[in-house]
Amino acid sequence: MTIATSDNRFSSHVAGTDAHRAIPIVLLGLSLSVFFAFSFTVCVIGWIIWPTGPVLHASLNIFLPGFTLGSWASYFLGLIECVFWGWYIAVLFGSIYNFFAHRLP
Repeated sequence: MTIATSDNRFSSHVAGTDAHRAIPIVLLGLSLSVFFAFSFTVCVIGWIIWPTGPVLHASLNIFLPGFTLGSWASYFLGLIECVFWGWYIAVLFGSIYNFFAHRLP
């Protein structure tokens, strides 16, 4: 039985470039959007199951303007805003990170 000592199939390093340090903004945007939408949905389900629980679900209004608990239209507005925040963070953070990753050693 032979064990490979170096397997480059999973490495994003390209010899002579800084491609291995760059964050793929599209993947980051999709990942953050799905993460925020999933977390938002779990929070809303938590409110439906336990509306008097210790978590203040009204704090969602801070990050999701126009969102109110209890209506389908508001839920879908919250999902759209979660996707917006995911892409906003991905584009801003990813661009800043890639800028410095390209210029710093």
